[in-house]
Amino acid sequence: MLLTMPSHPADPTLQARLLGTLLANLEGMVYRCRLDRQWTMEFVSEGCLALTGYAEEDILFNSRVSYDDITHPDDREYVRTAVMQAITSNRRFDIEYRIVRADGEVRWVWERGTNAMHDSKKWDVLEGFIQDITERKQADEALREAERRYRSIFENAIEGIYQSTPSNGYLAVNPALARMYGYDTPQDLIATLHDIEHQVYVNPQRRIEFMQTMAQNGVVTNFESRVYRRNGDIIWISENARAVHNSTGELLFFEGTVEAITERKLHEAEIQFQATHDALTGLPNRTLLYDRMQQAVLHSARYGNLTAIAFLDLDQFKFINDSLGHQVGDELLKITAQRLTSCLRESDTVARQGGDEFVLLLTSQPSEESITHTMQRVLHEVAQPWMANDLEFRITCSIGVTLCPDDGRDVEALLKNADSAMYKAKELGRNNFQYFAVEMNDTVTDRLALLNRLRQAIPNHEFVLHYQPKINLATGDIIGAEALVRWNSAGGMVSPGSFIPLAEETGLIIPIGEWVLETACRQNRAWQLAGYAPITISVNLSPRQLARGDIVERVQQVLAETGMEAQYLELEITESVMASDVEKSFALLIRLRALGVKISLDDFGTGYSSLSYLKRFPVDTLKIDQSFVRDIATNQDSAAIVKAIISLGHNLNLTVLAEGIETEEQFRFLLKSACNEGQGYLMSKPVAHQHFELLLQR
Repeated sequence: MLLTMPSHPADPTLQARLLGTLLANLEGMVYRCRLDRQWTMEFVSEGCLALTGYAEEDILFNSRVSYDDITHPDDREYVRTAVMQAITSNRRFDIEYRIVRADGEVRWVWERGTNAMHDSKKWDVLEGFIQDITERKQADEALREAERRYRSIFENAIEGIYQSTPSNGYLAVNPALARMYGYDTPQDLIATLHDIEHQVYVNPQRRIEFMQTMAQNGVVTNFESRVYRRNGDIIWISENARAVHNSTGELLFFEGTVEAITERKLHEAEIQFQATHDALTGLPNRTLLYDRMQQAVLHSARYGNLTAIAFLDLDQFKFINDSLGHQVGDELLKITAQRLTSCLRESDTVARQGGDEFVLLLTSQPSEESITHTMQRVLHEVAQPWMANDLEFRITCSIGVTLCPDDGRDVEALLKNADSAMYKAKELGRNNFQYFAVEMNDTVTDRLALLNRLRQAIPNHEFVLHYQPKINLATGDIIGAEALVRWNSAGGMVSPGSFIPLAEETGLIIPIGEWVLETACRQNRAWQLAGYAPITISVNLSPRQLARGDIVERVQQVLAETGMEAQYLELEITESVMASDVEKSFALLIRLRALGVKISLDDFGTGYSSLSYLKRFPVDTLKIDQSFVRDIATNQDSAAIVKAIISLGHNLNLTVLAEGIETEEQFRFLLKSACNEGQGYLMSKPVAHQHFELLLQR
């Protein structure tokens, strides 16, 4: 691009202002850069920020980033080669490539420039103009894709498509119609079928009716007929066609579509299949399973054959489903169904009981050893890696096995036995199988008893809150507290690891979470009224509370009832919230932020959320998971990850808090790495509110 000023004398200041205005109004960036490895920029116009996301001072003389860094790694060699070839040939260069903006977004740009000798004659420089062409690239690609798509409709359509003459056969047909009629290629069909009335239609009268309808209306709609396939088979078709005329009204040909409708005759069978099979996996459902189990039990009773019923549950399914969404969870269920089916004989049954639970029915087994081998094969196949969202996962399962007739001859009892054995497998570390033993029923009874006690915990006032201080690492001041629920049951303290998963599974986490929210806010307000300096109280928010959709109204109600200002409440969410039902979660968090509430992302780095979610979601604080903090003083990888998270948080203007600080070495590392806040046993373990007041006094 050549920029010229008026040839007549003018005020230099005015000229500079006019030039600056012109450059600022360009949709792109004018530049002057050195011909070196970094493309060192000596001048960039104001369009730099809009184009790259970096301010002019960030890129000039590589003060923060070089233009080579901004160039997409896969395109750097191409750009350099193209520029050097143009310079060598003493011509302008004109190239398109990708850059990575400051926010991480990849954009396409067009650059045009030329080589110019620097005033000092010590090195060559490039002068040129760079413009964002991403939208044009996307439009070009969309156009090419549309052309490919519509060009392939005829060849790849599922329905048959044809052009035919009234009396001389077909002019053109697509592969689908050729296959439908039993021909290897469209050319084969065209060469063979010259007399459509007699060679195609089972009842030639239908062709006559077709021609009469076409003559009257110019179109034929849903015209159903029986036709011959090449091998003599008869199928049902439905045609839609129209007559095509030239400008003088002369009939040129008929064009239309053909749909095979023979499957409609099988509709009743399809309805029966749907009633007895799982819609997602295609496996037998509980209805068909119970029927086959009943037959197997009767067969075992009559002939003494050994039958095995295995109850299988995926160990990490809830985590996958919550973190990556139901679509990925459904895909995992289908993959598991295929793997289970591959492990069994055709005479056996794989059924989906519901959720992530499957039942295997193994009939006429030669021995218990044979069943053991089958279960080992199932464990191995289920644990094979699979890909989702460009990540590799390995998911295991826990299996409980019961035998018929050894363990019973009642279908319900056998399923209950297998379920009990499955829970035993989970207790023993998961990824294993256990045969049923009578004492296992006690475990199921204990779990039900714990659930019944948990339902009464709130009305019986058995929950208490402990508070763990959050510290400003630079000053040592207490700037907040995390409220953690504890269950003081009549039988003694119950570990959160025992009752929280059960509460999540049963939905009891919702009333428990509401109690925690109200109690924590009321306690924080009490500390303020007692004269303590205001601090922020943090409450963990369950994905189930967000999923219910009324969390904003509930928070408003609690703040109003307790009199606590919203700025002193922080809600902690996990990464799984960001990866499941994104739009709904985003809308709720936006509304919570509008109240003045702070949002903290808990256990950062342990889930599978996209960084694009992090950039978009209204988050105030990143909490580094203690699994990274634990090894920062001894493990370089953990240290690097923690530093990266801190840097990421600061670049996004977020507060960064490290949890699980237990040693002075960890503290010093985090302080040196500019981590803002921390919590952990080094400062204080979670304590009752009376002890927390002593910490506030000190």
